Amino acid sequence: MTARLKHILIVLLLAATAPLQAQKVHQTDVLIIGGGAAGTMAGIQAARMGVSVVIAEETTWLGGMLTAAGVSAIDGNHRLPAGLWGAFRERLYQYYGGPDSVATGWVSNTLFEPHVGNQVLKQLAAAERKLQVWYNTGWTSVKREQGKWMVTLQQGTRQRRVVAPVLIDATELGDVMAAAGAAYQLGMDSRHETGEELAPEKANDIVQDLTYVAILKDYGKGADKTIPRPAGYHASEFDCSCDVSDPATFDSSQNNCYKMMQYGRLPHNKYMINWPKCGNDIYLNLVESTPAERAAALQQARLHTLRFVYYLQTALGYRHLGLADDEFPTADRLPMIPYHRESRRLKGLVTLTLNEVARPYESRLPLYRTGIAVGDYPIDHHHLKNPSAPAIDFVKIKVPSYNVPMGSLIPQGVDGLIVTGKSISVTNIVNGATRLQPVVLQLGQAAGMMAALCVQQDKQPAQLSVREVQQRLLEANGYIMPFIDITPADPHFIAVQKIGATGIIKGAGVPYRWANQTWFYPQQLVSGYELVQGLRPYYPALNTYWSASGDKLTITDFVDILAATGAHISAAQVNADLEKAGIALSGKGSDARLNRLAVAVLLDRYLHPFEKPITISGNLE
Repeated sequence: MTARLKHILIVLLLAATAPLQAQKVHQTDVLIIGGGAAGTMAGIQAARMGVSVVIAEETTWLGGMLTAAGVSAIDGNHRLPAGLWGAFRERLYQYYGGPDSVATGWVSNTLFEPHVGNQVLKQLAAAERKLQVWYNTGWTSVKREQGKWMVTLQQGTRQRRVVAPVLIDATELGDVMAAAGAAYQLGMDSRHETGEELAPEKANDIVQDLTYVAILKDYGKGADKTIPRPAGYHASEFDCSCDVSDPATFDSSQNNCYKMMQYGRLPHNKYMINWPKCGNDIYLNLVESTPAERAAALQQARLHTLRFVYYLQTALGYRHLGLADDEFPTADRLPMIPYHRESRRLKGLVTLTLNEVARPYESRLPLYRTGIAVGDYPIDHHHLKNPSAPAIDFVKIKVPSYNVPMGSLIPQGVDGLIVTGKSISVTNIVNGATRLQPVVLQLGQAAGMMAALCVQQDKQPAQLSVREVQQRLLEANGYIMPFIDITPADPHFIAVQKIGATGIIKGAGVPYRWANQTWFYPQQLVSGYELVQGLRPYYPALNTYWSASGDKLTITDFVDILAATGAHISAAQVNADLEKAGIALSGKGSDARLNRLAVAVLLDRYLHPFEKPITISGNLE
């Protein structure tokens, strides 16, 4: 044997017997834990901005509550198709054949099969070359060292270590932010802490009921898809499930099992079973439980849903409706994960309370100026399965549409961390509105936008410019103000959104059934008094300004007001710019009256008030 051969054998022997080498560390700009509705959108948005992104997702699907939990009926924002939420809906329209093809159940204007939603999200993610999605991947530890996050991920028996300067918690229950040391709330708040009159006297740890959804499929007349009788089944448990409020009026009660079933009817003769009243909601507070404790408790939830399915098939006679065999890759054909309506709630740089939602322009802090997502769904809580929950008549809480402040995604005292999804900094009551799918999708997009800017500008989330984040969202067809009468298709959408976010021209909020509203009223005439009042916080010189214009605002009046701020524009220039913008006025020449749209466009063009920096609380710097 030659000396060279002996050397090779010795090296091989030493390699075989030596301890395993340290695992290779994967470097990425942004690590997102959780490929749910928010996490997926965060990954897509960040990758589109040119940074490297890894999403660690515990299942084989993207979409979380939208898909893997089976909640495939969109609640709210039908007239606010913001950003990636609008893009997702457009893909559904293309797949099924237009808006009418997905308006199949009375609970929503957009219903779809969960597996189709998963396919759409995977297609959107696959188009981003800077985005990697690691499926079947959980996490075991997170810690911050030398300005970066060190995260250990688990893929079956394999561990992987990832280092990233920015970490996004997009988990269903806010597990990562808790492990990272962020402060949070859990359960109902005390009214004395939040200032919300409708909150209970004392805080508690009660969260909303959760649901294991079932997707039933119509197998045709004469088919019998009845499942075996589940353990513990008692038909009386579900006797009141057919007491349905009429979806046309929402104020009558009648025994109508057909209407109950049509609630979540999906395309292709499927039915989403996600029914709160004597249905498959169940109360389980799993938030602070261990993974093993959660798994054991969730078996109860799965069994409870199977009991309800058995009731539908036997007591109500829907034997031809069976658990869909072409949806979830699970042994019992139920979703991979439950629908958690509530999780930990971050203690962020700001907290959105019911007071800001109900009266955004009257609040102590002008948080509406810092909006990064919008919603129109009412305050909706599920507590029917927990008799110990304090009695709060959520149906009577009337609010307009609203926006979510940027500071609610940023934790206090923890660098490099952004929180999204249902775990943002809102009160328990407000969570009943912000937990809905379109809002969560937008929160994910905003989180991805913020994360990418942190990487590109070498800043912490708290150091980001609110106005820059908002500007980028607007350029991505996002909404920062919930105006329903100016859409992204309008050439003046961005100008209206920007001036609306300054508060110079305010929207009018209207609580409206299950789709609350805020109107900009672009054709409504503006008074000189209204304009001066709106401008004063930005231009102190106007504090002593008095104008005879009062109840009217002509071009001449507008020019005079702008001159008082230091901007000297001629009436001829105003007329020329309005004509170029395609905005028609009431009247002619310098005496023409200005409407709200014209004022917004002109203010954005001449004064640029949106560009004036604001704090995370919405105050002018």
